[in-house]
Amino acid sequence: MILPKERDPRFITIRRGGTLTDSNHQLLALWAAACAERVLPLFEQASPNDNRPRQAIELTRAWAKGEITMKQAHKAAFAANAAGKGLPDAARFAALAAGQAVAVAHVAAHELGAAAYAIRAVRESVEENEKEKMGRNECQWQRDQLPDAIRDLVLDDQHIRNHLCWFVFHDPV
Repeated sequence: MILPKERDPRFITIRRGGTLTDSNHQLLALWAAACAERVLPLFEQASPNDNRPRQAIELTRAWAKGEITMKQAHKAAFAANAAGKGLPDAARFAALAAGQAVAVAHVAAHELGAAAYAIRAVRESVEENEKEKMGRNECQWQRDQLPDAIRDLVLDDQHIRNHLCWFVFHDPV
């Protein structure tokens, strides 16, 4: 499970009693979409005729622009997750990254799931002796994409929830 039992108020919107602004919620979703999109080819190579993960990423961006509802985004998360069922790990993790990205509309803390699954997808796409290096490279790429407004929040979240995310978030290099 990637989400903690007790929700962090920094990932709950102000209107629901937390401290997360709508603009930062949208930035979290867009960052998660970028993380998932980067590994999407791993899914599409394994399942070229299934567009559910790609559509989930597109809907993540549409939600951030206010073009679809949270409920529509939430539904797309289940579809993207289902797309990975039975596929090799790299493709499955890429589909799960897309599902987590679009789920940010529903629960902002899914942002870390998108990033973690993307790192796992990359790690599973390479030979054993390259897994650690490629995972660290992917983690650093993700961090380089973080907008300033959410950078400290996400980096702190990585530190706090790393144990829930298979220890894929390493100290910056």
